Amino acid sequence: MSVIIIGAGLGGLSLAQGLRRAGIPCQVYERDPSPEARLQGYRLHIGGVGDSALREVLTPELHELFRATAGRALPHTNVYDDQLRLVTRLEDEGVHLNVNRFTLRQILLHGQEVRYGKRFTHYETGDDGVTAHFADGTAARGSLLVGADGVNSPVRRQRLPHARVVDAGLVHLYGRIPLTPDTRRLLAPEMFAVFNMMLGPDRTMAGFAPVDYPEPVARACARLMPDLRLRDNEPYLTCSVGARWEVVGHSEAELAAMTPGELQKVALGLLAGWHPLATALVGHWDVPVTFPQPIRTSVPIGPWEPSRVTLAGDAIHAMSPAGGAGANTALRDGAVLASALAGAPPLEAVAAYESAMADYGFAAVRESAGNGRRFLGQNPLTAEV
Repeated sequence: MSVIIIGAGLGGLSLAQGLRRAGIPCQVYERDPSPEARLQGYRLHIGGVGDSALREVLTPELHELFRATAGRALPHTNVYDDQLRLVTRLEDEGVHLNVNRFTLRQILLHGQEVRYGKRFTHYETGDDGVTAHFADGTAARGSLLVGADGVNSPVRRQRLPHARVVDAGLVHLYGRIPLTPDTRRLLAPEMFAVFNMMLGPDRTMAGFAPVDYPEPVARACARLMPDLRLRDNEPYLTCSVGARWEVVGHSEAELAAMTPGELQKVALGLLAGWHPLATALVGHWDVPVTFPQPIRTSVPIGPWEPSRVTLAGDAIHAMSPAGGAGANTALRDGAVLASALAGAPPLEAVAAYESAMADYGFAAVRESAGNGRRFLGQNPLTAEV
């Protein structure tokens, strides 16, 4: 058996690591020219689901390195109004790790062979396998194809054309703040938590959370994986400003055409009259790495017949960030599918995986949509197919 994986995001790489541990050959194809080609976000919250998946797919040394580079967050989310008055505190005593997305991705890339610059166009299936075709005219053949190619997945469009991804009505402007002695002093001790939200009366949000390494990254690598050098090693705050499109007052195309400095000005305009902390945080953004991100969500669908083509991560259950579950669910997909393939023939394994994944994946979509509606004014989730 051999597996073709389209997409080198968290779900695809989780699967690749799990298959590698199981001794199942796989090849990862990624459309981007390199791992650093796109800004995809900064801090990720990894909870018990994600940590368990990583423990399952990674070698013990790699998992220990993940834990050594994951910040321990206070087990709560603070919700404030726009004048920094505490509205509620959402407590959860489970596992709470605030991690750098690119640090985690580098760990998942370790030991993997990824072919970059390979834009998938379509696949063809037969009785004994599946062939993936790429825009450069090349093709790859395997026993199974997994589309882990994100919210705009071309694999999903061919495999499940009725599966919809819709606009959530929101856009976030993402910024990053170096965590220096000066910026640390901006935050009260209780803000070194899973996440902090300041909410305005029109559901505009300023959200922030620290990524604070428990030990120097270079020291952790030298101690646990001397052959691995992790590129990003400075602590920071992730800070985003989000609102409904009509509040932002700019279209997706207009935001995409703006410079990072212009995006910062839009964010500051949305926070006019707020508590000084909000504008101070945005004022400390590392401006050149600011970017806009429209928020989209999948619409859950009913069961489908398994085949030699399946999906993982945002390709099948994209969700708003309001549940903090997207990365954890993608990592879980990789672990569940790798385990299924290690114990059964491909079609039986895919059937078992898709049955489980549709249950927990679409449950996370619904929960994230509910949280997004409650706190951010997200559009109601449209009718399921």
